[in-house]
Amino acid sequence: MMMATTLHRLHDNARRRPDDAAYFVKAEGAWRPTSWADHLAEVRRAARALVALGLEPGQAVGILGFNRPEWVVFDLAGMLAGGAAAGIYTTSSPEDVEYVLGHCAARIALVENDEQWEKVRHARAGLPWLRHVVLMRGTQVGDPMALDWESFLARGEGVPEAEIDARLAALRGDQLATLIYTSGTMGPPKGVMLSHANLSWTAEGALGVGRLTPRDSTLSYLPLSHVAEQLFTLHVPIWGGYPVYFAESVTRVADNLKEIQPTIVFGVPRVWERFHEAVRAKLGEAKGVKAKILAWAQGVGRRVVALRNLGQEPTGALALQYRLASRLVFSKVKPLLGLGRARLCFCGGAPVSREIPEFFSGLDVVIYEIYGQSESCGPTTFNRLDANRFGTVGPVWPGVEIRIAEDGEVLVRGPNVFLGYLDDPQATAEALADGWLHSGDLGQLDDQGYLTLIGRKKEILITSGGKNVAPANIELALKRLELVADAVVVGDSRRYIASLLTLEPQAAARFAERNGLEAQALHEHPLMVAEIERWIAVEVNPRLARVEQVRRFRILPRGLTIEDGELTPTLKIKRRVVYERFASEIESLYAEP
Repeated sequence: MMMATTLHRLHDNARRRPDDAAYFVKAEGAWRPTSWADHLAEVRRAARALVALGLEPGQAVGILGFNRPEWVVFDLAGMLAGGAAAGIYTTSSPEDVEYVLGHCAARIALVENDEQWEKVRHARAGLPWLRHVVLMRGTQVGDPMALDWESFLARGEGVPEAEIDARLAALRGDQLATLIYTSGTMGPPKGVMLSHANLSWTAEGALGVGRLTPRDSTLSYLPLSHVAEQLFTLHVPIWGGYPVYFAESVTRVADNLKEIQPTIVFGVPRVWERFHEAVRAKLGEAKGVKAKILAWAQGVGRRVVALRNLGQEPTGALALQYRLASRLVFSKVKPLLGLGRARLCFCGGAPVSREIPEFFSGLDVVIYEIYGQSESCGPTTFNRLDANRFGTVGPVWPGVEIRIAEDGEVLVRGPNVFLGYLDDPQATAEALADGWLHSGDLGQLDDQGYLTLIGRKKEILITSGGKNVAPANIELALKRLELVADAVVVGDSRRYIASLLTLEPQAAARFAERNGLEAQALHEHPLMVAEIERWIAVEVNPRLARVEQVRRFRILPRGLTIEDGELTPTLKIKRRVVYERFASEIESLYAEP
């Protein structure tokens, strides 16, 4: 099946807008552009190098590193040569790296630096297919398997351009284009196979949904091994012809946002939660007249955003108030957040508390929740510019169908649905049944077609009384308290629902300062326990059905981390690990009357 792929669109950009910026990298204190013409030349040169190293159509390459131009160039070059890239999270252990590279039989791998090289070196005895490891710019190691970036590119000098033209012409829509490995919340990661048609159809659809133009821009900082960041960094920008800025590092994201003021900002819930916490704390420092002006402006902002979510604009007195609030507050606050030009702020990857978009609406910032998964190439539903409903994940993506099964599971059908799981026919048959993708998520559709998520089907708790409880919404309610960073609900086969909680460090430090407490063992302090107990009694339990109400809780002495295996690289909770690691704390929740 012939079609225009992302690689074809890249060639079009080099012809139609050769001198426009494709991406920016910060060097020597300035953001320096690379044009579309030069970007295409990089990709083609890297593709020739991959061919010279023996990459054949249908074979895989691996990528392990933070978001950099080499990541994107190598991925696109792999597709152009007829192969597919498998991204690996930078937080992965050597064992995880061995699993992914071995599972997809990667012939060539790209790594960012010495730290990531050591993981591959440690694992290579178990990787018989791996022949070469390419290093991103600025890294060299003394190993015959490793090639620095320039030496890698030089390998392709003997491969004619006609070979790359032939491979481009041979690309098919139903051909494997990329491998997205699941985050592994419920067992070993699975290799989600996405085709060129999946990626191109979704990326092209995003242009209409987001009204994207070459004047847009975005900051690349979330893991590129995740489907959402791949779409926002590779495919959608190429189809839209707009530039990508590569963040200097994870710790520099906030500064980079302020410097470039992108029009498109994507974040997983944890990113927006941290943003929310920092902004709320800063705004809380305002006193007197400033505090009153700020509160008034936030009220105006919420009213205006509520109208715009319905596709309307403010008129009359509200329009005048909005212009004044913009001049006094919004035009000053938003640039400080890096959102001065932002018109599309997305949140996806997991459910987010409704409080987050409602808070930001008071600053004239609209957050659009989006829902999907790797198996649907990212989006399944999407809140629109003029049809945005907080607390939902929006109506269906154009061209996609969804329906709710009898047990509440969200079923998906459309051109974005994946090819299957690599070398796992049983899991593929379970996911793709009766012509529908079985998402594993539970949801409800309202009478206007907006989807609200309830939780994961496999995470449903069944109490000893036989009642089914979905933990996700309870956890979101608990996390609305600024003191709480993570909440993990327990209660399977138990008499009642309870929860493990972790403290948000900055909010906890402010609580300690206000109450004259020592920072040590704050999780055990009676004042802290009483504050959270009051919140649960007043703000959480009254909104829940009786069987869902949280009867007891424990505050853990530390936060959950990726390094300890309790969070996935996309910051989702690994429940099985948490349950096992904190088994004694869970038992204590049920040990007393």
